[in-house]
Amino acid sequence: MPPEYALQVTGSLPSPPKLPKLVTNRRLRWTSIPPRPQRRHDPYRTALRDAAQEFEAAFLAEMLKSAGLGKTSGSFGGGAGEDQFADFLVREQAREMVRSGGIGLAESIYTALKERGDETR
Repeated sequence: MPPEYALQVTGSLPSPPKLPKLVTNRRLRWTSIPPRPQRRHDPYRTALRDAAQEFEAAFLAEMLKSAGLGKTSGSFGGGAGEDQFADFLVREQAREMVRSGGIGLAESIYTALKERGDETR
């Protein structure tokens, strides 16, 4: 083998990660993995995530309107409330997009505000 293709291995390989011990009940013959510790519920972070997702939904609704999705073409049968209900439809479609993963704006805003809030707490 030519020397430029030769690999040199130095040092040792890292040890494998430690797995949780299994709890076994020999009498009933069942095995379970210990449950993960529960995170405590933080209402501040929940409200922060909800606000970030609502902001992303509002942003996406404006993008959809700019793309012409909110324009009425008589699809609701006309009438005085058609524009208003078309707007509701666009906003709900934007919220559904956020629930399905969105464009990542809510997560970026949440992370930035969370770090900022952690500094001031």
